[in-house]
Amino acid sequence: MWSSNVLTGKELSISGISATALAQEFATPAFIMDEADFRARAISWDDALKSAFGENAGTVYYAAKAFLCTEVARWIKDIGIGIDVCTGGELAVALAGGVEPAKIELHGNNKSVAEINKAVSVGVGTIVLDSLFEIDRVAAAATQHGRVQKVLLRLTPGIEAHTHESIATAHEDVKFGFSIASGSAWRAIEAVRTHSSIELRGFHAHIGSQILDTGSFEISAERLIALLAKYRDAFGVELPELDLGGGYGIHYVPGDEELAPSVAMQAVATAVTTHCAVHSLSIPKISIEPGRAIVGPTMFTLYEVGTVKDVTLENGDNRRYISIDGGMSDNIRPSLYQADYTAVLANRTSTAPLLSTRLVGKHCETGDILIYSIELAGDIAPGDLLAIPATGAYGRSMASNYNHVLRPPVIAVKNGKARVIVRRESEADLLGLDI
Repeated sequence: MWSSNVLTGKELSISGISATALAQEFATPAFIMDEADFRARAISWDDALKSAFGENAGTVYYAAKAFLCTEVARWIKDIGIGIDVCTGGELAVALAGGVEPAKIELHGNNKSVAEINKAVSVGVGTIVLDSLFEIDRVAAAATQHGRVQKVLLRLTPGIEAHTHESIATAHEDVKFGFSIASGSAWRAIEAVRTHSSIELRGFHAHIGSQILDTGSFEISAERLIALLAKYRDAFGVELPELDLGGGYGIHYVPGDEELAPSVAMQAVATAVTTHCAVHSLSIPKISIEPGRAIVGPTMFTLYEVGTVKDVTLENGDNRRYISIDGGMSDNIRPSLYQADYTAVLANRTSTAPLLSTRLVGKHCETGDILIYSIELAGDIAPGDLLAIPATGAYGRSMASNYNHVLRPPVIAVKNGKARVIVRRESEADLLGLDI
């Protein structure tokens, strides 16, 4: 839930720097990021993949959509793993951070011609194809640039992953990929094989997000491997790669379980080995795409309390509303997915009785709620600091300027030092786009 260098004793601190000191230097709201923890988590996924698959380990692609900036891209480069991008903007940031193009994978269900041309021209290692139109577009771009572009086909293996409907991506009725069951996957295979400028390396599937068991990943591997066998039987050659995506869940609130890298990779390795043996296939190179599992726990959001209000409910009970200086503009997930978070009083301890509390933002929306129900100290007052853990994934990356609120900065902390890696927006930034 908290990164490894956070202490939540008398006053919350990270790498020896107190919440109060962070608020004084950088103001609130702010995303506070544990750089050492980020690096350690990325390395642990890379180690787990290599341990589970040995020489058949492919690439750990950090899923940029969870959170990306040029400094994080530099860390990815230093660590030596790859990065998965799904827009031209994410590609630009990855390249600006020095990530080697060959270690970049381009995703997305509606890549523009310009995005595809850019990716091919800079030498992106792999492009994941998501429609028949993209097959022709990538082939044309590769021909134009005199390259043979490596590609994967994104497939929907027909799995109802146990997660929120909006982030389940591998059942049939979704916008992503080619369906195995309906036959569109096989039609895509045949279409790719008509182009000499693209090389089909294998298949890709991403079954959803915040998945806390390995069963869905194992079923996905089974169905992809069955299609690899069908390909081998039809064309006499084996495809050498499988990308099994990401979606590994993390610990958000007390009681949650986190899907550990070693557990996830060993379970997937067992499934891959078993089903390849069933079909007499060589084990392909296996790649994965953890995003949330790396960056999610490495960050918390620090807020200042603005107002406190007691509301009497229809049944006579009381609920305390605590309003903080951020909200749905820096964390849309509770409104969008009913995602659960917890919070702590960050600048002091309290022995006051706990009260039923709703933590809300400052936006002009009834639904601007960060935590629907939590027990917090009854003496929390304006000026106090609250911290919400595990906001690294899809907090800053999905942030907006709703109500023309300024998006918060990202502060990286390491070895007792804090620095800005994404600055706070200013009113000049807001006005700068107006003509």
